[in-house]
Amino acid sequence: MMRATINSGACLLADNPTIELQIASNAAGLPDADELEAWAAAARLDGSDASIVIRIVDEAESRQLNRDYRGRDKPTNVLSFPFEPPPGVPEAHLGDLVICAPVVLAEAREQNKSTEAHWAHMVVHGVLHLQGYDHQNSAEAEEMESLERRILAGLGYPDPYGDT
Repeated sequence: MMRATINSGACLLADNPTIELQIASNAAGLPDADELEAWAAAARLDGSDASIVIRIVDEAESRQLNRDYRGRDKPTNVLSFPFEPPPGVPEAHLGDLVICAPVVLAEAREQNKSTEAHWAHMVVHGVLHLQGYDHQNSAEAEEMESLERRILAGLGYPDPYGDT
């Protein structure tokens, strides 16, 4: 079952034991647990059932994490924290995604994209990062963006890098 932790600390139960949803944002129009689960599942190319935490935050938390872990003193759309188990420990957790709701909503508006499509893109993008995909150089970016396009098209969303 998916466990969703809401601001008050209450837990909601859904259908996937491998995804924990944490809501630490008061933003309106957040995707529901079923959407987040579907987007994350579509991006799981590793075939494992390792757990993932998806934490939805506001700008202050995103900014702090981005500053502390990436040296960039501003909020960002999605941060990925892959889990690296110590030697001999089974890899039962893929990692954590931290998605900044206000940034995602602002980007969707600025890029003339539907908020649903942009949320889907951020989840897919983050889950690919957790599996080791990156975009630090043009070859990596081409591979990752191609996967994103294919996954999102399979979910019925337009090319996130195409004209809007």
